[in-house]
Amino acid sequence: MVDFFYNTNLGIFLLVTLEALLVIVLLLVALAFLMYVDRKVWAAVQMRKGPNVVGIFGLLQSFADFIKYIVKEIVVPAGADKPVYFLAPMISLVFPLIVWAVIPFNEGWVVSDMNVGILYVLAASSLVVYGVIMGGWASNSKYPFLGALRSAAQMISYEVSIGFIIIGVILSTGSLNLSDIVHAQDGNYGFFSWYWLPQLPMVVLFFVSALAETNRPPFDLPEAESELVAGYQVEYSSTPFLLFMIGELTEVVFMCAMISVLFFGGWLSPIPGLPDGILWMLGKIAFFFFLFSLVKAITPHYRYDQLMRLGWKVFLPMSLGWVVLVAFFAQYNLFGGAYARWAVGG
Repeated sequence: MVDFFYNTNLGIFLLVTLEALLVIVLLLVALAFLMYVDRKVWAAVQMRKGPNVVGIFGLLQSFADFIKYIVKEIVVPAGADKPVYFLAPMISLVFPLIVWAVIPFNEGWVVSDMNVGILYVLAASSLVVYGVIMGGWASNSKYPFLGALRSAAQMISYEVSIGFIIIGVILSTGSLNLSDIVHAQDGNYGFFSWYWLPQLPMVVLFFVSALAETNRPPFDLPEAESELVAGYQVEYSSTPFLLFMIGELTEVVFMCAMISVLFFGGWLSPIPGLPDGILWMLGKIAFFFFLFSLVKAITPHYRYDQLMRLGWKVFLPMSLGWVVLVAFFAQYNLFGGAYARWAVGG
């Protein structure tokens, strides 16, 4: 049986398919509980109880909401372009899911350990914006269309900064493979061997850019309830609306995984001597998701012009300057062994 899976094309195809299904199923189940955590954190900051009725401690609230969306009637606007209208939420869900194929959860625990994993992530994640634009346009209403244009401009603006920040990490490791990036952070100093220390300014920029990229507060401006009703998905209901929401939450968790891999050692243990493993990776993802939830609860909203100014006049020059700086250090191997180990991959 083992020979069948590893030595035949059909076996390899079935093995990869099973791995992909396992990751997707576990991810979707985890999203339900992460949404519960998100609502609980928000409630705690506002001194409320949050979900506490459905299931023990309210743990089944997300599943109840899921069933509610499934059984509701799908209402399609009379003038909507129906093929595009239904294709948009599927695009918004599929692309955030397929990028998980290159995320390593442990040594060898990755669906596709491709050498150009970073390029795959950038290519697939950049296509999510098409689902947003298609959803706003196909609804045949000016409110979702304006919301879609806002969201597309916001996502494209902060994708540029995220791309430059990732280039700095690539220059530090000399590899586009996410597993190699984790291995490059494996040193004798544990937590202090990871890239967060030499690239701390970019960690902050990446985190804030991820908030804007995923339309999370305080950057959930495409919705702008006072102006645009509810953004690009205002004409959606039932299952199509649910697909938009699951896709957005999947992007948030994926950004948490990317921060963990790029700057915080992925599955590596923070303390030398303790075994590495998947629990460290999952713990780091949960920690950064908690930070995403905390920011949502405690920060005021930006104006849209402030958001775009921050992206183009602050984050873009800073991230571009950082790429030039890291490239200069990598070329001339400055600051000796410590910086070479941290910033230019040895």
